[in-house]
Amino acid sequence: MSNLKKIIISLPVSLLEQTDRIAEAQKKNRSELIREALNLYHEEEKKKQIRAELIRGYEEMSGLNLFLAEEGMEETLTDLEKYESKLL
Repeated sequence: MSNLKKIIISLPVSLLEQTDRIAEAQKKNRSELIREALNLYHEEEKKKQIRAELIRGYEEMSGLNLFLAEEGMEETLTDLEKYESKLL
């Protein structure tokens, strides 16, 4: 038994005509083309969600990263001053 389910959707005539032209050019039927398009859409939505989560994470960590960078820089400058004073 197939895991496919038939549905009824409404499309503007122009979109249906365009879909049929693409399906014919790719030697696919409407269902195959629409399944492929929906799969691509879902993949893009997942990518958008991951990007948004990454951006949110980087923004949340920005304060901590700045603090750590500045703290490390202060220690580095102190060490540099000590080193340079020994050279003189």
